[in-house]
Amino acid sequence: MKNRTETEHLLELLKQSQSPFSCVEAAQRRLEEAGFTPLGYNEAWNLTPGGKYVWNHHGTTLFAWTVGRKNAAEGMLRMAAAHTDYPCLRIKPNPDFQTNQYAQVNLEVYGGPILNTWLDRPLGVAGRVVCRGKDAFLPESKLYCSKRPVMVIPNLAIHMNRDVNSGVEVNKQVDLMPILDALPKEEKTVDYFLNFMGEELGVNKEDILDFELNTYVFEEPCLVGVRQSMLSAPRLDNQTSVSALLSAIIDGEREKGINLIALFDHEEVGSGSKQGAASILLHDMCRRILTNLGASDEQVERTLYDAMLLSVDVAHALHPNKQGKMDITNHPAMGSGFCIKEACSQSYATDAEAIAILCQICDSNHIPYQRFVNRSDVRGGGTLGAIASTLMPIKTVDLGVPILAMHSARELMGTADMQALKDAVCSFFRI
Repeated sequence: MKNRTETEHLLELLKQSQSPFSCVEAAQRRLEEAGFTPLGYNEAWNLTPGGKYVWNHHGTTLFAWTVGRKNAAEGMLRMAAAHTDYPCLRIKPNPDFQTNQYAQVNLEVYGGPILNTWLDRPLGVAGRVVCRGKDAFLPESKLYCSKRPVMVIPNLAIHMNRDVNSGVEVNKQVDLMPILDALPKEEKTVDYFLNFMGEELGVNKEDILDFELNTYVFEEPCLVGVRQSMLSAPRLDNQTSVSALLSAIIDGEREKGINLIALFDHEEVGSGSKQGAASILLHDMCRRILTNLGASDEQVERTLYDAMLLSVDVAHALHPNKQGKMDITNHPAMGSGFCIKEACSQSYATDAEAIAILCQICDSNHIPYQRFVNRSDVRGGGTLGAIASTLMPIKTVDLGVPILAMHSARELMGTADMQALKDAVCSFFRI
């Protein structure tokens, strides 16, 4: 197989990852193809110097790590984290209802999407369906992706909504209910969607006990621009970071210490779950890895507190039509390098020493980077970095590629920035 650019790796991931479940599945497949050994947390581990390992946690969070060939438990622990979820519309329990001759599905909003960008787009369905098993404590889980559009949320015509171009609020319970099918006049049906899912999965509708299903925009990512310098795609937040971390953990080997990536779920809703960065999971994982490699309790404590974390998530690029929305001296542009994100409020994990380390690594390797800071009168977003570092009080830097239309159904980025991001994380792991 030819060597792929980082943009090509990203395109492949985007086409495979319509939900956090499929994102983790695609990530694990790539890592195993690169020689990583899958482990179970409830199994005995026998980690060895030079080993490469991957662990799937509840289907939507993934850890992967490499062990140095020399003094693995004594070298610096270096980590990078991203998230697998994205703002979208998720299907509620008891989803079916019918309005006149339209079969519809009841949805709820996950995270903070730009709602009107989801209207009039062909939507697929992806995620996990859990069915009845022989043992009540071992229900059967099935990953699912429709691989075709099965619903749409139509806009109201301008003739019936004259103020639409002046800005009209989208009501989450009223305006976001998609049409699944237009039914013949004589057809009256119940559980139309659940029947469809049963047919798709080859199970009885009654055996579907629950599900975690989201809609996704059924549109291909594509290169845009006269020189194809930009990429337009769904889910750039945060599969750009997932792709870069996968490449970095595969390519960024070093002789001493441990490199680790964590791909967490639920960042878009606050990280507070068993799969999220606000859990004790990262701390416990690091402790178990070090102990399994023979580190004493004192060595574990020293290594944990001397570790460093990169929190990798997208940043805001300068919008050419809305320049006033950016800070007056920190306004990164697409195509000019990844962003180091700072906030004195600590919504981004700002640490001058950690940032200096990353800057020096990039300067030494000629990797382009920019700075992002919010306007002083604008409240920005947050990332998992500040959350994770409260449970592991270590040096942390927030970084990511600058994009436009963040949280839209389709987002926009510069292709050159993917390579810069991958190179930065890979260099962090190698030195």
